[in-house]
Amino acid sequence: QVLLVESGGGLVQAGGSLRLSCAASGSIASVIAMYWYRQAPGKQRELVAKITSGSITNYADFVKGRFTISKDNAKNTVYLQMNSLKPEDTANYSCNLRWRWGTDSWGQGTQVTVSS
Repeated sequence: QVLLVESGGGLVQAGGSLRLSCAASGSIASVIAMYWYRQAPGKQRELVAKITSGSITNYADFVKGRFTISKDNAKNTVYLQMNSLKPEDTANYSCNLRWRWGTDSWGQGTQVTVSS
């Protein structure tokens, strides 16, 4: 089993920035795509951003122009740079890695809280 550990969350004022990291316990060379999700209390989990093995990216409309997903294969890590944060971005952020052999890996998440 591949373990994922998210980090980088915290408390930030509106307009501020955070960079989230998702470190895998093994190589991500066999990953088809990497995703960042978020879930706020009482709400459904929603997709925030996606990056493929070929570095093609996609973003939810509510983060376009503010968030950037990237990866570093040498460090077995996927990142989410979050700029111009809004209070509505407050949520637990978790990463998901989809492997070529058809399985998914999930981390436990990191909390992001944006104050107004």
